[in-house]
Amino acid sequence: MSDAPYAKEFPVSWDELHRTARALAWRLSELGPFEGIVAVARGGLVPAAIVSRELEIRMVDTVCISTYDHKDKGDSKILKTLAGDGTGWLIVDDLVDTGRTARIVRDMLPEAHFATVYAKPAGRPLVDTFVTEVSQDTWILFPWDVELTYAKPIRDRNGS
Repeated sequence: MSDAPYAKEFPVSWDELHRTARALAWRLSELGPFEGIVAVARGGLVPAAIVSRELEIRMVDTVCISTYDHKDKGDSKILKTLAGDGTGWLIVDDLVDTGRTARIVRDMLPEAHFATVYAKPAGRPLVDTFVTEVSQDTWILFPWDVELTYAKPIRDRNGS
């Protein structure tokens, strides 16, 4: 079951994600240099690739945590971790939502700088840098999770 109802959906195109991840890189460029990037798999892989290119960081690793299954949240499972405390490293994820995944990663790498493209209010205190804030009741539809299909006009969705 979901922890919160998602009243709204926010579709993100590949172009928009690329543009916003580059904006994240701009914000981070003044904070480095970073020794490397830790992408939070899977959602953080694409933004981390964009940030690594823009900041010319070639050392990229991952932490792998399973938390979400579409809109349902299950038990968090740590599938891959990293040694060390994160000093000099940049953690990149697509989104901080409730903060469950972010808390796990923060505990693993407490000295790393944590950056996300999108942030919701419940998880926002756990990240150091983000670009776009969205409301807690919004489900972000990332381009890797959707396919093109007919969309009803908003008025028709509301039963008007």
